Amino acid sequence: MNIYVDIDNTITKTTNTDYVSATPIKKYIEIVNKLYEQGHYIVYWTARGVGSGVDYYDLTEKQLKKWGCKYHKLKCDKPVYDIFIDDKTLNSIENLSNDFITRII
Repeated sequence: MNIYVDIDNTITKTTNTDYVSATPIKKYIEIVNKLYEQGHYIVYWTARGVGSGVDYYDLTEKQLKKWGCKYHKLKCDKPVYDIFIDDKTLNSIENLSNDFITRII
């Protein structure tokens, strides 16, 4: 299964665009790492810098490594939006930690 995971305020606590000060939410990172270990293809997908034009790729990559995130790919081209409507979305990783995670692991 291909799984795209947002970073800010999904696996981290991030205030506005203060990405340098983002702090990891370890229990959610552990959930994503379990999915990786089960053979799922994990892509961290972020909108960091999309609106401002600032390249946050290197910072984000370093943070993911420091936090112990397991993944296959990092993409920094997620569109900036307020509402995302899709038939395959979960509204947060919290949902992933409940019912969905038990069905795929």
